[in-house]
Amino acid sequence: MKHSIKKQFALIFIILMTSIIFLCWLVNTLFLENYYIKSKTNVIYQAYLSIKQAGENNSYESEEFQKELESVCSKNNISAYVMDANSDMKYVSTNGGDRLEMLLFGYLLGYTYVDDVTIVREDEDYRIQYTKRNGGGFLETYGRLTSGVAFIMSTPLESIHESAQLANRFFFYVGIIGTLLGGIIIWLVTGRVTKPILSLNELSEKMVHLDFDAKYEGKAQNEIGLLGENMNKLSHSLEENIKGLKSANNELMRDIEKKDKIDEMRREFLSNVSHELKTPIALIQGYAEALQEGIGEDPESRDFYCDVIVDESMKMNRMVQKLLTLNQLEFGREVAQMERFDLTAMVGNLIEQGKLLAQKNGISIEMKEYPAYHVWADPFMTEEVFQNYLSNAVHYCKGEKQVRVSMDALDGKVKVSVFNTGDRIPEESLPKLWDKFYKVDKARTREYGGSGVGLSIVKAIMESMNQQYGVENQENGVTFWFTLECADA
Repeated sequence: MKHSIKKQFALIFIILMTSIIFLCWLVNTLFLENYYIKSKTNVIYQAYLSIKQAGENNSYESEEFQKELESVCSKNNISAYVMDANSDMKYVSTNGGDRLEMLLFGYLLGYTYVDDVTIVREDEDYRIQYTKRNGGGFLETYGRLTSGVAFIMSTPLESIHESAQLANRFFFYVGIIGTLLGGIIIWLVTGRVTKPILSLNELSEKMVHLDFDAKYEGKAQNEIGLLGENMNKLSHSLEENIKGLKSANNELMRDIEKKDKIDEMRREFLSNVSHELKTPIALIQGYAEALQEGIGEDPESRDFYCDVIVDESMKMNRMVQKLLTLNQLEFGREVAQMERFDLTAMVGNLIEQGKLLAQKNGISIEMKEYPAYHVWADPFMTEEVFQNYLSNAVHYCKGEKQVRVSMDALDGKVKVSVFNTGDRIPEESLPKLWDKFYKVDKARTREYGGSGVGLSIVKAIMESMNQQYGVENQENGVTFWFTLECADA
């Protein structure tokens, strides 16, 4: 991902840490040494105050004063020398303070030579100064108190300079390591933060393609978790609204076309019904009159006449039921309820139901393994279409006696094909198969109880859902097919 939040967080953290470390390093470089010197100046001044107080109390030889001044000198790398008015030593630090005796005499008598002197602070009985001698710099304080006690304290500035440089280098190295470790930690932490965001992104991409099965399953009790819950609610709401829009859209498109066809369909319907009912009614009437006239006197003949009457009545009933279904579809009383469902599972279940009848006639029904194809359609109408195709395939199957069902997804559609081995349909009859009551082989259709209305129902259903359907002759049989809108695209 070009603009990953994870990368941005890590980059911002590294830049911020680097900037802070650089700024701190720059401040240290410019001011740390001066801060050290100022701090040393304050320490030397406080030591001077201790010496002054000891002079006023004449407590130079007390153990408390000795320990206090020695502690200051050892902790801060300060050399000190104190003498009384008779030039007798009262205190000398253990880190080489005795070498300051001659330096103190020189300062007091005014003959000590130094390369450079910068006075920092002074009063009538003390002076604090920076000096350069023998190629090195020192921070010193010296003076003579009113009690006659003289003192000098000195600390080398070179150690302060080296300490500042060492501190800066150490801070620089620690800063680099801290930045690297912080970058790694922030990379891992932001990974946990961005993971649910990526999940929400995948969910939104699926919603863009109208796949509403995916749900956000994060457990975080924060803003991202709340967003995920709202995304789930939005997904459910969009799915329900799209269902309604699909149904309304199909109904609207059908309404545009159906008005011009209503009168023609009514006339054609009455004509075909009259023609189709004429034969069974004539048979029923003939056999009933024969029974009235006592033509079949033996029980076997009467049973035969009654069976014919019942059989023809049942065929008429099935035909009337199909005509009612067809009439409702063509006149818009049966509205397609568009839903998203698994077409592969539906087709598989219907094949299992049809295998019993097929096996009785020595016919095999085959279908390969296909993924779950989700479609937008009316599931009950789709089932009616497929059952018509499968029933016709079984009844007209000859030769190798094979029925093969296949499914293909292409260009946002799912195509379902039902092939059966047997006789090819004459080319001139192919367009007429979808007409009500049209029969290629009337004798064969009559034999298994067909009314010639099944494919008309298929046509009405597919047109009510604005989808395609058709029939094709193959080398050794016939294939009927239909398409539905894919919901996984």
